[in-house]
Parts: sequence; structure tokens; C-alpha cells
Amino acid sequence: MIDPLFWLGLSLLLVATSLTAVLVAAIPTLQELARAARSAEKLFDTLSRELPPTLEAIRVTGLELTDLTDDVSEGVKSANQVVKQVDQSLDSARKQAQNLQVGTRSIFVGAKAAWRNFTRQKPTRRTGDRLPSNEKPPLTLREREVLKQENRRSKAEVYRTNDGYNDAASWENNFDDED
Repeated sequence: MIDPLFWLGLSLLLVATSLTAVLVAAIPTLQELARAARSAEKLFDTLSRELPPTLEAIRVTGLELTDLTDDVSEGVKSANQVVKQVDQSLDSARKQAQNLQVGTRSIFVGAKAAWRNFTRQKPTRRTGDRLPSNEKPPLTLREREVLKQENRRSKAEVYRTNDGYNDAASWENNFDDED
């Protein structure tokens, strides 16, 4: 049993048997790997055909979203301007209504004062107190100065009489007080 050729032959037989067993066991695995490689190749072909148009569609969608965002932003700005114009118009209308109200009150107060003035009794004048204009003696310088001073009002009196100018209610009260 010491024959080296025998052991060499036996070891070669065992190696060959082992390699055959490994190959028999590896054949289904290699077939599965081939199928996986074909599937991967099909997947890569599909991706290479479908991915660029999809990426282009995504890019176009992004541009359209940007355009829509700009349009919405412009619409908001336009709406903001319209709101400001409407607000200014309302303020203007409010001021005009107030002016109309004050004007109407002024007209009514003026008409009321004119009516009262028109319907009041006229004071009777004495004809003997006045001389005709051609018979009046000329005024002296001193008499003229006295008349000027009587006719002048102080600034406080002028302001006091103009205090109620803007307040129509005080005008009505002033006319009611005079009666």
C-alpha cells in the first residue's frame, strides 16, 4: 500500500469527483445567475429608454410650476392693487359723503337763518333822526377816528365768532340761541 502511484491516482479521482459534484451543484446557480443577468439587462434597457423622457417631463413640470407660481404672484399683486384702489375709492366716497353732509347742513342752516331773517319784524326807523346825505355835515377827523375804533373788532372777537364755522351743529345752536 505504499505505492505512490496508487495514492496519486486515488487523490486525482477524489479531486475529480469533488469537482464534478461542485459543478453539478453550481449548474443551477449559474443558470439563475444567467437569468438574473438577462433580467438586469432588460431592466437597464427599459431604464435607458424610459428614464430620459421621464426626467424631461419632470423638468418641464418644474418649469410649469415656476411659471404658475409667477402667475399666481402677479395675480396676488394685482389683487392687492385692486384692493388698495377700492380702499382709496371708499375713503374718497366717505370724505365726499361727509362733505356733502356738512354742505347739506350748511345749506339748511343758511336757509333757516335766511327764513328767520326774512320773516322777522323789521324795526321801525325814525325819519327825523337821519338827515339826507346832501344835508349831513362833514365829519371831523376826531369823529372819524372814533367811528373806526367802534367798527374795528379785536382779534379775539373775530376768532370767537369764527369758532363754530366748521361745526354745523354749533351753527344751529347759535341760531336757536338768538331767537
